[in-house]
Order: sequence, then structure tokens, then C-alpha cells
Amino acid sequence: MISLKSSHEIQLMRRAGKITAAARALAGEMVRPGVTTGEINRAVDRFIRREGAVPSFYHYNGFPASVCISVNEEIIHGIPGKRRLEEGDIVSIDVGALIDGYHGDCAATFPCGKVSPEALKLIEVTRQSFFEGIRNARQGKRLGDISAAVQTYAESFGYGVVREYVGHGVGTQLHEPPEVPNFGTPGRGPRLLRGMVLAVEPMINAGTYGVAKLSNDWTVVTADGKLSAHYENTILITDGEPEILTAPAI
Repeated sequence: MISLKSSHEIQLMRRAGKITAAARALAGEMVRPGVTTGEINRAVDRFIRREGAVPSFYHYNGFPASVCISVNEEIIHGIPGKRRLEEGDIVSIDVGALIDGYHGDCAATFPCGKVSPEALKLIEVTRQSFFEGIRNARQGKRLGDISAAVQTYAESFGYGVVREYVGHGVGTQLHEPPEVPNFGTPGRGPRLLRGMVLAVEPMINAGTYGVAKLSNDWTVVTADGKLSAHYENTILITDGEPEILTAPAI
């Protein structure tokens, strides 16, 4: 069942979203050559806990870190550790924070130093596909309207839209109904209602939409080894424009 959040719950989710967005920004500032993914994970973990929250991903279904950090052809669920970032890498960082019983969830892909024009374009298109999607995040529309808009925009650049992994509802659980695919048909799916809170998260590949999973049983990579980018925010369906609960501070 899709839950509709009350005014009180929305206030709590705004707080969770603000912390989560700040954690994403901190992680992005740390993306530079020579920094390890483990260092970013530890810094974000400390920040979230100092804010009185708990990292949503820490030991979630057994995940061994507080942040998902996926580099280059890694799409999602990259495990931070000793890997040292290099000039030209693109780094997808997915963070969540739980406070007062409610989660925030957001992600973005950051360039490490100077990256290729092709990589920068993938990052920009992936981010914009999110905003194309949420043009349709209005009460009375259908979930498929969001999904189709993301797909249409990303595929117009020849990119592959990941099918196996999707966005989701957010609330007292990190993943709640409904699933929010990044592909679909306009006019299909559940009707959007005021009080729904959704994580819309395009995962866009430079090549095929096919994926594979590494032997660590977590990290998902592109099937053809080409680059992937990820962009996500937690949004609230309102009477008008959607509210981005994990909006950047600036």
C-alpha cells in the first residue's frame, strides 16, 4: 500500500532530507584525485551522526558501509574502501539519513578533476532527466508519466536506461511502495496523490541498459563496461509543483 504522509510526517521528512542533501554535498566536495572512497564514506558517516541521524545504508540488508560509492562503469551499490580516485573518474554517491523515524535518500554523480566531454555530458543528461521526469510529479498524473519522461529524455541522447533497478517510495522505511521505474508508458501506473513521497532516481548508461553484478554480490556495473551516472532526490507530491525534500542548499 502506498502511504500518504501527514503534515507532521512531512515536517520530519524535510529534516531528514536536509541532512541527507548536506551529506551528499559534503561527499561531492571530497571527490578529487587521490582521495579514497573509504575516506568519503567515513566523513559522511561522521557528518550524519553529528546531525543526530543514522546513515540509512549502514548494514541495510547487510551492506557493509554507510555510503554507496560507484565509480565509472559501476552503476549503484559500490562498496567504499581503499580505491583511490583518479583524474577523469566519474563518481556516483548515494546517501541516506534516518532521523526521528524517517528517511531521506539522494544521489548524484560527480566529476573527479577534469573529465572527458563525453563523461560530463552523461552526468548532465542524467541530472536533467530527473527534472524532466518530475515535471509530471503532480497530483492527478500517473506514475508512468514520470517514468516515461525520464526515459524519453535520456534515450534521445542514445543512452541506455537501467531497467533492473528503480526508484521507490520513502518514509519510515527506506524502500516503500510504489516502485518508480525510469522507463514506462504515459498514463499508466498509480495515480499521484498529495502526500506521496517518492525517490526518483535515473540510472543512465552511456551504452546498453544491460547490467551485471560483481562477485561481492552488491556492486552493479554496466554490461558493456561503459560509463554510468546516477541522480536522485526525494520528492513530495503537493497540490502544485513537487517539493524536493533533498534539494541542495545552494
